[in-house]
Amino acid sequence: MNLYEHTIIARQDTSPSELKQLTEKYSKIVEKNEGEVVKTENWGLLNLSYLIKKNKKGSYIHFKIKGKGKVVEELEKNEAIDKKLLRYLTVRVKEFDLDTNYFGKKEDSENKESTKN
Repeated sequence: MNLYEHTIIARQDTSPSELKQLTEKYSKIVEKNEGEVVKTENWGLLNLSYLIKKNKKGSYIHFKIKGKGKVVEELEKNEAIDKKLLRYLTVRVKEFDLDTNYFGKKEDSENKESTKN
């Protein structure tokens, strides 16, 4: 089994309920193709570095997936035709970092550091 980190960027006008539907839709595709979604993270609405299809911002959803190459192939095939998505990216990794929350509030990470010391 290969490990993948997969990120999708949805249009800025996508509602929270539609984002939840997108997450469920792509999780089901992974499971249908004998893969496993280890973790999903909703990174929220972030600025894009450049305009994509007249959008300045995008809603980011990040998946950590275990599976074969067939899983990624099927995911990307479905995402290419989805009008709600601006971009998607899949990266194969050697291991998952399940502890670090890169897009959490800074106060939370400072509190964790002070409790460790």
